[in-house]
Amino acid sequence: MKAFVAGATGETGRRIVQELVQRNIPVRALVRDLEKGRQILPAEAELVVGDVLKPDSLRSAIADCTVLISATGAAPSFDPTGPYKVDYEGNKHLVDVAREKGIQQFVMVSSLCASQFFHPLNLFWLILYWKKQAEDYLQKSGLPYTIVRPGGLKNEDNSNSIVMSGADTLSEGSIPRTKVAQVCVEALFQPASKNKIVEIVAKPEAPAKPFEELFVGVA
Repeated sequence: MKAFVAGATGETGRRIVQELVQRNIPVRALVRDLEKGRQILPAEAELVVGDVLKPDSLRSAIADCTVLISATGAAPSFDPTGPYKVDYEGNKHLVDVAREKGIQQFVMVSSLCASQFFHPLNLFWLILYWKKQAEDYLQKSGLPYTIVRPGGLKNEDNSNSIVMSGADTLSEGSIPRTKVAQVCVEALFQPASKNKIVEIVAKPEAPAKPFEELFVGVA
């Protein structure tokens, strides 16, 4: 297994790279700025310069990777086209190249409530709408996939247990980014994660369950 991570310098992406490195999984991290990538990411990660909006750069970047995790997402800005370009077009390009390259599994970080068009977050340039369009494109691609929809993202880890549920069953809650990273990487090893949307939050009162049980429990 060799993992390709898009959105590697983002808050969630960098934690995914760290999780892969900790598990001794070879990882190639896509960065737009090599110097920034070196400052943020573990030395063990192989950095490659490219842009999800430039499909030609992705072909050489993905190269011999066998699995792909996309944590790419539009940064908050005043550009109304950001979510369309990054969350939809960027992921669409990743899916297309992944299909060309025969990627064995595509894990996409999306968001809780992605199916809710009238959610307040869609006031910010339809960010959830474009995440949902990217989800749909991946599902129709024929690639083995896992779509991870986390609740509100926290930078600080905690001891709360992960709660995992099926599509459109959770509407609130939060989760540390480190736990999102663990779910994304664990999905690569769990047969029960294939071709599922999993919604995740973390709750102090939830019983701790092994990842296998969490993924099997999602229909």
